[in-house]
Amino acid sequence: MYSPKRDESGGFFSLIFARVYRLAALVLRKRPRKRQATGPCPTIIIHGGAGTIRKEKMTSTEEKELRAGLYLATERGYAVLRSGGTAADAVEAAVRAMEDNPLFNAGKGAVFNIKGVNQLEASFMDGKTGAAGAATLLTVVKNPITLARKVMESSRHVFLGGAGAEDYAREKGLDIVHPSYFWTKHRWEQHERGFVRSDSASTSSTRVGSLGSDEMGDYSHLPMGTVGAVALDAAGNLATATSTGGMSNKWDGRIGDTPIIGAGTWADKHIAISGTGAGEYFIRQGTAQYIALRAKLLGETPAVAGELAMLEMKSIGGDGGVICVDSTGRLTMTFCSDGMYRGYCSEQTDHIPAIGIFGSEKIASDDNHVALS
Repeated sequence: MYSPKRDESGGFFSLIFARVYRLAALVLRKRPRKRQATGPCPTIIIHGGAGTIRKEKMTSTEEKELRAGLYLATERGYAVLRSGGTAADAVEAAVRAMEDNPLFNAGKGAVFNIKGVNQLEASFMDGKTGAAGAATLLTVVKNPITLARKVMESSRHVFLGGAGAEDYAREKGLDIVHPSYFWTKHRWEQHERGFVRSDSASTSSTRVGSLGSDEMGDYSHLPMGTVGAVALDAAGNLATATSTGGMSNKWDGRIGDTPIIGAGTWADKHIAISGTGAGEYFIRQGTAQYIALRAKLLGETPAVAGELAMLEMKSIGGDGGVICVDSTGRLTMTFCSDGMYRGYCSEQTDHIPAIGIFGSEKIASDDNHVALS
């Protein structure tokens, strides 16, 4: 039976419901969309060396080539992560890209030691398992980072060096090249320019070289430090890879921080770190593990722990930089030198690599140039 009173009541409530619905829809449309919590946000960070890097000493062509090299390495590593690959595969891909680029001091672009020989070294660490591998005093292994990973995954040792390490690379079918593969004009000229034979037992030193200083270019602004990468994959696992040719004109047999687990490289279930800079200071400080322990025991973020480590290093005369990412995706690119060649890619960069070189650039909220004073 028709009831006017019931009809009026139903119409009233229908009107109220419609208005509330429209208001809610308007609010929801204006609210920014949040990423669904489906797991960690895959992230990769790379560095191509830190040191005296000044824009005025670099040609526009050199800067473009360096940025392109950093972009390619970051892109290679991130492509692995975005396709569902592991953090270990991502950091190896990124570092191999820099080892194959003659502009960076690793692999093809490695500096010469005091005897005019390229001696390379690298390390690898898998945060998921805590496994580590390293190799040093290499002269014929095309990609030292792949050997370091092979030592980690396939041998019963952590650290191999010299002829034994190269024999192992051959046994495992890695690419072996003639030492001349590593020769590049700009690295040889850096070697000639700074080639000083010093006798630690005397005060005399003699400058020698086959080229006059007016015949050589100034390449002091090009990457002289270590290359490295840290990554967080979609499963929440971390990994670190670090590779270098070391110091220009280093003594024959000198080993830096790069292959020393805990100095230039570290990864565990909580954080991954790779360093670049004055290796002797990284060794003394145990920089990578120092940062990891501060984060683990004191609850510091990568940014805070990294900055404190760099401030302490600067206070004792060292310089350089670190890249870090933790299992929650918090990260830092912290350096106490003029600049650091660096790249970063994640969902936060819209999946497009962000590249930085100079101290004045800021490519992420935790891209931190520590004051030099």
